[in-house]
Amino acid sequence: MTKTLVGGDNELNRKTLSDPLECESCALAVGPEGSLPGPGSPASLKHELRTPLNHIIGYCEMLIEEATDRNLGNLLLDLEHIHTAGRRLLAVINDLFDPDKPPVLRENPGLLHREVRTPLNQIIGYAEMLEEEARGAGLGEFVSDLAKIHASARHLLQHISEHFGAVRTEFLAAAGVTPASATTFLRRVSSAPPWQIGSGESSGAPGQAGLILAVDDDPANREMLERRLKRLGHQVRLAENGRHALELLREVSFDLVLLDLQMPEMTGSETLALMKGDPALRHIPVIVLSASDETARVARCVEMGAEDYLPKPFDPVLLQARIGASLEKCRLREREVSHLRRIQEEQRRSDELLHVILPRDVAEELKSTKLVRPRRFDDVAVLFCDIVSFTAYCNDHSPEEVLLSLQGVVQAFEKLTVQHSLEKIKTIGDAFMATAGMLAPLDHPLLQAVRCGLAMITVARELPPHWQVRVGVHAGSVIAGVVGRQKYQYDVWGDTVNTAMRMVEAAAPGSVCVNADSWKLVQAQCRGRPQGCFPLKGKGMMELIQIEAVHLDEHV
Repeated sequence: MTKTLVGGDNELNRKTLSDPLECESCALAVGPEGSLPGPGSPASLKHELRTPLNHIIGYCEMLIEEATDRNLGNLLLDLEHIHTAGRRLLAVINDLFDPDKPPVLRENPGLLHREVRTPLNQIIGYAEMLEEEARGAGLGEFVSDLAKIHASARHLLQHISEHFGAVRTEFLAAAGVTPASATTFLRRVSSAPPWQIGSGESSGAPGQAGLILAVDDDPANREMLERRLKRLGHQVRLAENGRHALELLREVSFDLVLLDLQMPEMTGSETLALMKGDPALRHIPVIVLSASDETARVARCVEMGAEDYLPKPFDPVLLQARIGASLEKCRLREREVSHLRRIQEEQRRSDELLHVILPRDVAEELKSTKLVRPRRFDDVAVLFCDIVSFTAYCNDHSPEEVLLSLQGVVQAFEKLTVQHSLEKIKTIGDAFMATAGMLAPLDHPLLQAVRCGLAMITVARELPPHWQVRVGVHAGSVIAGVVGRQKYQYDVWGDTVNTAMRMVEAAAPGSVCVNADSWKLVQAQCRGRPQGCFPLKGKGMMELIQIEAVHLDEHV
């Protein structure tokens, strides 16, 4: 067996070259004719970039061969992804330093940034996932080499950031971000997080799963995101551009959006702007996916409403923490909205209850001013309706029967008051009290009260247990206001109320009773029968009339 002396100043290069596997990438770290480039020159920079790339491709090729020999098909696909990304990155570096190639990349920092970072992010992402899978399967030798690939990719990322990342100030100015806001933002995103990266612990609410939409135009990036998110227990949908993302957002209720910035058709910034301008979508939290040289765009997105940002390539712990924090904010926002809805529902029920206790206008005044100012009202008709022999009925029937029968007739009376534009004031035992022309203006309050009273007589006779009722009506001035604090009661006082009470006491069953003064106001529209003069408590002798009907051709 021939032994070959392998030289070089890089331990990983020596390890790769000493392996029996012959790989095309072995010559990457060596300059023309075997010489090493001098420091500070373009050749030196090319050497710095190709050295870690040599490790990535070399170890990946050895792992592919090892996985093929051992029939580890579950690892092969991701290793091929790493190898393809490494070859793509190698071609970019070769084009960048080739004087015979058009200077497209050298003259377009944005394009260079994308062409370098995209495959590098894929290498790091797949290496992280493969390392986890190999460790779980007990493949220690694979774990060791994948860790070297991962470390080399991070080393290459550091070189790229140092040599191609010094454009942030110009980007900030071009994006229109003020120096003050840019400084605040950069301090925020560059500060050390409260967890230790790589420690295996996360502050991202472990076990909190969500439905996440991942938006990225690169298929490999989408696949890595999907696999990583599913490992964290999330459900995932994918979109290849902003338009597709908006379509999905309008069809499905997502908990979180991971949004890449650089995309064809519609950029991440444009997508974010449309989301935050749509009332149906603006509440969905968005985490911007950003490469390190996109600080200005990230700052603008945060100003537009993005929840957070994730640097590419993703650190698994940081990914979990940022997503967990955003989902927790989403849950808190949902609980806040739910709590607000419950408050609004309780407020609605409270309003309904208040409107049951008090007339609507009075309830609104009480809600807005915390009190109801007492008022005097002129030309108000007061109606009392009393059930004949109600006490005897209570003695002969069970409480359930009494309540059921009374409830039925009172509800029917309430409907009649609404139909005739009266306002129910209260019930007192079996007596029903209402007013006309007090809270809502009426052309002829007394006549409306008489018509309502006649309708009550008819309804009470038709409903079981077919009660007879008496109705008393009188019109004049009243004072109204709210009495009490523990149980609100809107009440009406005055001589008009007292007279109406005396009218119902004097009424014959099945009739509406008024005095002579009231009769003069309605006799042209009504048919009545004089009852003569009767002594009334507190009123002396008073002439009473029993109204039997309102003329059919009468219109109020």
